[in-house]
Amino acid sequence: MYRQKKNEQTFRKAETSSLKEAIGELLNAYKLKNKYNETHIVAAWSRIMGPAIANRTSKIFVKNKKLYVQLNSAPLKSELAMSKSKILEILNKDVQEEILEEVIFL
Repeated sequence: MYRQKKNEQTFRKAETSSLKEAIGELLNAYKLKNKYNETHIVAAWSRIMGPAIANRTSKIFVKNKKLYVQLNSAPLKSELAMSKSKILEILNKDVQEEILEEVIFL
């Protein structure tokens, strides 16, 4: 059993934090949080939009707070263009932050 000596000091925080909080602090410290969230949105596209849309998506990336989505189907492109605001809301809600400002279908 480990016992701490009287004169020994610890350099840990007094309070404990969850793994989620610790990772969040790490991402903030290295200024990687936005890039992490952008990558999360790209990775979650097929899960959020479903297999029908994911199968017709050929390219997806984020640049300057805009999500660019290249689709293989013109009818699907026009259908999704009419519901851009709802898609934007769903994607930002998944990340729990306001990461994207616009969705552009190519």
